[in-house]
Amino acid sequence: MVTVAVPYHLDRRLDGFDVGIPFDREVTAELPSGGPWARMAVLYQQVAETVSSQTSPSLVVSGDCTASLGVLAGLQRAGHDVGIVWFDAHPDFHTEDTTTSGYLGGMPLALAAGVGALTLPTALGLRPVPGTRIVLVDARDTDAGEHVLLEQSEVTRANVADLRDVDLPEGDLYLHVDLDVCDPGDVPDLLYPTPGGPALDDVLDAVQRVVARGGVAAIGLAATWQHDTSTTAAQRLVMRRLLAATRG
Repeated sequence: MVTVAVPYHLDRRLDGFDVGIPFDREVTAELPSGGPWARMAVLYQQVAETVSSQTSPSLVVSGDCTASLGVLAGLQRAGHDVGIVWFDAHPDFHTEDTTTSGYLGGMPLALAAGVGALTLPTALGLRPVPGTRIVLVDARDTDAGEHVLLEQSEVTRANVADLRDVDLPEGDLYLHVDLDVCDPGDVPDLLYPTPGGPALDDVLDAVQRVVARGGVAAIGLAATWQHDTSTTAAQRLVMRRLLAATRG
């Protein structure tokens, strides 16, 4: 497995990005002036090229979830018709019409499914992943607009503890884990902590079950904590344990 760092939160470079695990490659880009979608398109083109060029699965670590769109585009370029297993406290299923905050990091799963304004997926050449091949795990903090869109979709929803092989899409998979899926008591300083989540141990067990089923073509780990200060020992331990889980 090749470990790739994408040291950005959306289109903002995270100086000194260090999450406590070694990287084989780091993806950066000279981003143009202009809007964030255009800037992220340049960055995620580099992510897609890096992922598509690998002969073994990629583990992509970033500061948010939108880098997943570059990973998915890279997998498709490499010939993978992947389903998605998405661990997150939030569905990330907003569109520009439903969001009340305007936060672009709340949209990537909807964009991957072909829902919303597809400026970024189109720029990446990303084909929509059918809802029948997407499993959303946990997502305990769902806004009203996201709830409506998910109800209209064919996305499967599951709990961490109850996730079974039968719930997973057939064929190759992209496994995505936003660390805020865990209860904030286990992962300190999260950007958007959501109480009442599963314990880290339960998330690790579920991740191992997905990996053990086989067919995982790439993994995305979104280290969605505050990156303005040094990574703490607790955060490093979480990442090392997640890395071990993704390797079975």
